Amino acid sequence: MMQIYIRPYRTADLSAMAEIWNEVVRQGEAFPQLETLEAPNAASFFAEQSHCAVAQEAESGAVVGLYILHPNNIGRCSHIANASFAVSSTHRGNHIGEALVRDCLHHAKALGFHILQFNAVVASNHGAQHLYEKLNFVQLGRIPGGFFNIRGEYEDIIVYYHTLCEE
Repeated sequence: MMQIYIRPYRTADLSAMAEIWNEVVRQGEAFPQLETLEAPNAASFFAEQSHCAVAQEAESGAVVGLYILHPNNIGRCSHIANASFAVSSTHRGNHIGEALVRDCLHHAKALGFHILQFNAVVASNHGAQHLYEKLNFVQLGRIPGGFFNIRGEYEDIIVYYHTLCEE
């Protein structure tokens, strides 16, 4: 089994992070973005998040995944966090996503967020659904046709949340 560790990102990671992020964007089946991140906007995009972390393979030192964490909204709803996760296609199936989500839950709580909400889990992303439900996320509902995939089809999206702390 591959050994990885999760750590905050560093400037030296930006190229690998953008490459992994862009791979998911180009696949057109999970992220809502249409545009990829290029070097200048990748640096500012990741720096603007409340927290970013990478999954680094212990043996090679390669960055194989990442997450971004930020408020889901502003003002009176800013205690609700949102996050996105990306794992390199060559490293999927190695529980890297689970390690990233667990770390994200920890950091979201440490930053004072009360809830972690996912606004748009694509219905065909069964792996993500299985993981979130394993980690006790609650499925809030489905939005019919909320995601326009790369094949030109509208798919449902599912909203999930996880309570981080008691009031």
